[in-house]
Amino acid sequence: MRAYELREDPLLGCRVCPLPVRGDLADLVTRSHRVVWPTWLDRGPRMLRHMLDLCRLRTARGLALLSWLAVGEPPGDLDWFWTARRLTGPRQDRMYGAAAEVPDPVLGLVLANWTWALGSCHAGRVTAPYLAGTAYPADGYQAADATMTLYQTYDRHPEARPAIAAAWATARVGADWCKAADLRAAYGAGTPVFTYPRGPKPAVAGVRPWIERLFRL
Repeated sequence: MRAYELREDPLLGCRVCPLPVRGDLADLVTRSHRVVWPTWLDRGPRMLRHMLDLCRLRTARGLALLSWLAVGEPPGDLDWFWTARRLTGPRQDRMYGAAAEVPDPVLGLVLANWTWALGSCHAGRVTAPYLAGTAYPADGYQAADATMTLYQTYDRHPEARPAIAAAWATARVGADWCKAADLRAAYGAGTPVFTYPRGPKPAVAGVRPWIERLFRL
């Protein structure tokens, strides 16, 4: 079963129009943004490794969610999904397996946002406040601190940019999928998921093996 429709646009190409989303699935999308991004800045390598691990977790989690949104139903057992520990072993295999089920048109939405971010000089100012604000929606102080940590990491560590952009791209598509589905439920007309314009595959440092695997590059 497919929980979306495809629409060909003469200017924008293939558009993905979600069907209405179940409430429990929409709640999973909201909860998935709750990543404990650091609220301090440490110039040492430990801080950078921690940030990259969180980006990998957020990206894999976001893609797994998109695979469930695409069919309109989550799996029954989700305890493994919310564990905040580093992705390793059977849990990593299960997360990556779910992410691999994302249909190509849906993955294309993520790639559009990701390539746009890596080609934009404004990406740090876009990705950092979004990731931090959705992670700490009820605490402005933590959101502000996390925004500065993410932004300065993006600015000072070019090798971290593909990972931060990947975490942001998957988070945006999940949230925008639900918005498009809500518009369809309200007005009865198919609404495409918003994405930024897609660019070419970026030739930048830091496109790690996990990004290549999850994004099928």
